[in-house]
Amino acid sequence: MAMHPDAALVRQGYEAFGKGDLATLAELMTADCTHHSPGESQVSGHFKGRENILAMFQQLFDLSHGTMRVELDGVYPDGRGHVISTHKTFAERGDRGIEMRGGLFFTIIGGKISDVDECVEDIDESDAFWGQPE
Repeated sequence: MAMHPDAALVRQGYEAFGKGDLATLAELMTADCTHHSPGESQVSGHFKGRENILAMFQQLFDLSHGTMRVELDGVYPDGRGHVISTHKTFAERGDRGIEMRGGLFFTIIGGKISDVDECVEDIDESDAFWGQPE
């Protein structure tokens, strides 16, 4: 069975994120893409525009000193421009570590990611790990 192109796009994004390949991630998004990240931490909020999203991803890598990794569990397209993915995130920051399940809800237009809604297993724990805005 062939993989749906929207599922392939999301899988390509996870692979690029895992390598810290921001150039490839940029190619997968529309210029006005928005990423909605839950909570009240310094990496929470509504990130509008490809460059702002990539800056937030870089902040995740920097805050975790390169320890952040994501294990993809599943990718589920609806065939109408939406994909849900589930994963587990691992990272270390200072003397803390985090291991948390989460998911992303993608909207895809013209073969590019145009919107991402992020969900996490425990918003309070995620906020405590990533820290408050400075």
